[in-house]
Amino acid sequence: MAYSPDALIAPHFLRGDDGRVVSPNERSLLKLIWRNPGLSRSEVTGHTDLTQQSVYRIIDQLAERGIVSVGSPKPGLGRGQPSPMLRLDGRHAYSCGISVTTDVIDICLVDFAGNVLAESSIALRERTMAEALDLVRKQLTEQQRLNSLSEEAFFGIGFAIAGFHVAGTRYNASLPLHEWSLIELGPLLAEFFGKPVWVLNGGKAGAIAEAMFGVGRYIKHFAYLSFNYGFGGGLISDGELLRGGNGNAGEFSQMYDDDEVLRRPALQLLIERLNRNQVVVPSITYLRTHFDPQWPGVSDWVDEVAPAYNRLVNSIWAVFDPQAIVFGGQVPVGLAQALVEKTELFGRPRYGVSRPSPKLIVSEITNDASAMGAAVTPFKSTYY
Repeated sequence: MAYSPDALIAPHFLRGDDGRVVSPNERSLLKLIWRNPGLSRSEVTGHTDLTQQSVYRIIDQLAERGIVSVGSPKPGLGRGQPSPMLRLDGRHAYSCGISVTTDVIDICLVDFAGNVLAESSIALRERTMAEALDLVRKQLTEQQRLNSLSEEAFFGIGFAIAGFHVAGTRYNASLPLHEWSLIELGPLLAEFFGKPVWVLNGGKAGAIAEAMFGVGRYIKHFAYLSFNYGFGGGLISDGELLRGGNGNAGEFSQMYDDDEVLRRPALQLLIERLNRNQVVVPSITYLRTHFDPQWPGVSDWVDEVAPAYNRLVNSIWAVFDPQAIVFGGQVPVGLAQALVEKTELFGRPRYGVSRPSPKLIVSEITNDASAMGAAVTPFKSTYY
């Protein structure tokens, strides 16, 4: 039987009548409240096809379960009794995001309303998978203790890994993560942590974080470039992750042949260039933290990857037509800005009018985006 995290959700989170966490109508209202915190109860009806009576009944049921918080009245809505404001209740549950990259595992806890409760990381190099997971579990237990988080409110885990999807919960990661590759991660991790685990690609997790906490708050169609040891990303269409037929939409490195792949904008290749120029950069984390655009080799590398990078940007523009292209992952801000400056859009005006082009935006998410996106994935997959 195929692994499903939904089957492992604790019974106290489920509706009593049908075994689901929420009904389709409840889910649509929760998604609306997520995107519009502070929306008044009377305003909800205008955003749905439901009657006011149905909306009020559903909201009352969600409030009774501790999923929605019904707050103070919202002023300035015209005549009549002021209507209470609605928010997701962070106390309902919390989840954990775990992001595995080549040199570090980042851990992030978020509550049901999307507030970051805790963040930490452990070094992965020279550690086996079993050793690393033991340390993650200890970190998680310590974060629960420090933040007075009950085990009962622990909903589940989102697990992101830097590799492409093969099938089920199997991913094919780069050589430093060979022990994590081509195995069913879902059931293994669910048994280890004793919680349902949703597994996804790291670039896709970063795109989800951007959609929910970053530019996705005001832009609904964008491509997310995830600069890591390798190079990938994700596509967000109408606010939702576009997965593709095999779960790999946004695996941008796949467009390059054997020669071009060595000139794609993967941070592994930049580190190799820097080390050859006597700049010691031991890890991606170090690169992100200490990056200096004046390091010898940086400008040469940007020039070298510019043709392949520009072809990618224009391919995304031609095929997906996003409103924006977001520079994220583990890329240092200064390096992202250098790539933006190198961008050449190939659009040709006709009758003096050009095709609308995407905005180029450097992500403002300062947390680890992949861990943050992984953390919110259990809620996004089931509630909103």
